[in-house]
Amino acid sequence: MSRKIRYGMVGGGRGAFIGAVHRIAAALDQQVELVCGAFSSDPERSKASGADFFLPANRCYGTFQEMIRGEAALPADQRMDFISIVTPNHVHFPPAKMALENGFHVLSDKPATFNLAEAKELQALVKKSGLLYGLTHNYTGYPMVKEARELVASGRLGKIRKVVVEYPQGWLATRIEASGQKQAGWRTDPKKSGAAGCIGDIGTHAENLAEYITGLKIQELAADLTAFVKGRKLDDDGNVLLRFKGGAKGVLHSSQISVGEENNLNIRVYGETGGLEWHQREPNTLLLKWADQPMQVYRTANGYLGAAAKAASRTPPAHPEGYLEAFANVYKNFANHIRARIEGRKPAKDDPALDYPRIEDGVRGMAFIEAVVKSSSANAAWTKLEG
Repeated sequence: MSRKIRYGMVGGGRGAFIGAVHRIAAALDQQVELVCGAFSSDPERSKASGADFFLPANRCYGTFQEMIRGEAALPADQRMDFISIVTPNHVHFPPAKMALENGFHVLSDKPATFNLAEAKELQALVKKSGLLYGLTHNYTGYPMVKEARELVASGRLGKIRKVVVEYPQGWLATRIEASGQKQAGWRTDPKKSGAAGCIGDIGTHAENLAEYITGLKIQELAADLTAFVKGRKLDDDGNVLLRFKGGAKGVLHSSQISVGEENNLNIRVYGETGGLEWHQREPNTLLLKWADQPMQVYRTANGYLGAAAKAASRTPPAHPEGYLEAFANVYKNFANHIRARIEGRKPAKDDPALDYPRIEDGVRGMAFIEAVVKSSSANAAWTKLEG
């Protein structure tokens, strides 16, 4: 197949943050091209945003409904192959549902939907349609995260006993949403964000990272959520005890009022014979710890790494790869899967080129949010995950 994979974007127009990240990530490997979009809930702003990206006027749509109908009516050699959803949470499910019903694959920002019921409905629709659905839990795209997953799966750390995962930020330490700050505004609004604030926004990244690296599923949890900032309707801090299937225990800390912290996502995993540690602030380094030998330092792009980490690396050792490259790996692998579908190929299930978060991860994330909220409202009572 001698063409790029084509996509249309929902959201991400003028004044948006994450839309630009998605467009850069999609373009990085020159496998994907933006051909259309409905970039705003305001039709005029949407069309003006499309003009900013030099798209033809007839592919700049006023609404996502108009975009999906319009693209479905185009010849197969012109229409988009998938949609990328980069809206606030409450606008994740409707375009995903409509796209799948009209024959388009879907790549969406997390969390997958507004609530667990929508996520389960979407999962059923993905299965019925046979189409692809991806979720941009972008931290799984880092080479060293993939290496950590492979090391755990290989058994080198022994049976996993403990997981500590943290995602502290400090940007919501004051009530900046009251000043009209757009990104803070929708994230602290239960009508747009959903049942949770901090735990839904970044806590789900921590949950997904813990399950991705360890291969273990959270079975039940005990959570304590707080809205420290006066007048805030949703949590800005969360502390969660975890019990994994198989017996491992964990601690998850997610906060947006930790003054001075940036995006300090980090994880430590301890098994019977060894442990590992990874920090998003220094993503090209993975630490391995042993009881009977010195600590080892693994670095991105070196020959001793496994196949998944190698496939996720682009530059020689010591040339930094970061957030945008990790994001790009999700787009690259999703596009690889679409291309295989178009060409009639069926890649192996363990092909590292097809490693990206799926609808199952989306359901897990929504189940996690609902269990955390339920547990916290019951004074941190142990609560099982539905997903």
